Amino acid sequence: MKKFFTYPAYTHPGNASLAGPLFAACKEGGSSATHIAMGFKPIANNASPFSAAGEERVSGRSHGRLSLSTLLLLAAALFLSACSSADKPAADEEVDVKSQTPVTITTIDQNAMTDYVEMNATSVFQQKNYVKANANGYIEVANAKPGQMVSKGTTLFTIKTKEAQSIGNSINILDTTFKFSGVNKIKASQHGYITQLNHQVGDYVQDGEQLAIISDESSFAFVLQVPYEYRALVKLGQDIPLTLPDGEKLTGHVASLMPAVDTLSQTQGVVLKVNSSHPIPENLTARAKLVKTAKQNTVSLPKQAVLANETQTEFWVMKLIKDTLAVKVPVTKGIETSDRVEILSPQFTAADRIVVTGNYGLSDTAKVKIVKP
Repeated sequence: MKKFFTYPAYTHPGNASLAGPLFAACKEGGSSATHIAMGFKPIANNASPFSAAGEERVSGRSHGRLSLSTLLLLAAALFLSACSSADKPAADEEVDVKSQTPVTITTIDQNAMTDYVEMNATSVFQQKNYVKANANGYIEVANAKPGQMVSKGTTLFTIKTKEAQSIGNSINILDTTFKFSGVNKIKASQHGYITQLNHQVGDYVQDGEQLAIISDESSFAFVLQVPYEYRALVKLGQDIPLTLPDGEKLTGHVASLMPAVDTLSQTQGVVLKVNSSHPIPENLTARAKLVKTAKQNTVSLPKQAVLANETQTEFWVMKLIKDTLAVKVPVTKGIETSDRVEILSPQFTAADRIVVTGNYGLSDTAKVKIVKP
C-alpha cells in the first residue's frame, strides 16, 4: 500500500476556502502565510496524516489539483503584496511635501508712477573770447595762467614792439616832449576763465596772433542732445533734473533750442541753464531725465514678479489660489520704472497674493511653500 506524506498540520485547499487563513496570515506575517500561499490549509490535530482517500485523489486528479494550486498561489501572492504596500500613501505624501518650491509673496501697490527717458547733457561755455596781439613785438609781461578767473579790464599781457626793442629810449632823449614807449597792454574783454594759453614771456608775436582764450562765465550751460522724436517732451522754460557723475543733483532750466539738428544723429541741442554753488568744468557729462508718461494711483508690481518668454512678447505672474498652489496668470504691462511695472490687466485686488521670488521656472498649478523674505 502506497503512503502519501502530507504536510503535518495542513491539507489540500480543495475542501475549504482560503479567505479566513489568508487574512489571518496577512495580519501575522508569519509562516502560515507561506504555507497557505503554497496551497495548503490547517486540519484538525486528530486527523490522520495518511489517508487512502487522499491517495485516490492524488493519483486520480493530480493534474487538476496542480492547476488549481498554481492559481491559488498567484492569488495569495497578490494579496500579500497588497498587504505589504499598505503604508505607501504616507510615503507618497512625504514626497509631495518635499517637492514644494519655497517662494515669497507680495501684493499690488497703487501709487503714482512716472516713466522717464534718460539722455546725456554736456557742459559747455557757449561764448569764448580770443585774446590777440595788437602789434608785432615781444611779450614782456604775462599775467594770465590756465584756469585763472579774470575780470573784465584785467591786464593780461604787455607787448613791446620790435622798434622800441631796437632803438630803446633814443627818441625820448632827442625830444623829451615826444612820449614814446613802444609798450602795448592787452586787457580782458569779459569775465571768465582762461581755458587756453598760447604764449609766455619772451615770445615774439605778430599782430593779430592768438595769445589766450577766455571762456565767458555767463555763457556756461549744459547742452542736451534730444532725438527729434522726443522733441515734444521739451518746452521753453521747462525744468529738467540733472545728475552729475559724483551724484550731485542740479536743476536745468530750458533757455533755448538750437535751430538745427545734427546730420548724422538727428538730435537737436537744448540749452539748459543751471545755478551751481561751485564752478563746473567744461565737457562734463550729466544725466538728464525727461518725463514720457506720468500716471496717478495706478496698479503696479515689483519687476521681478513679472515673467516673460524668450521673445518678450508674453508676460505673466504666478498667483496663489491656495497656500500651496500657484497658477499662471497672463498680464498686460504698462509703463515701467527702475523697479516696478504697471499692470493694465487683469484687475488684481489687494487680497491677491503674487509670487515675487522663487517664481522662475514654475509651471502652471505648481506646488509651493510660502517662506519669509
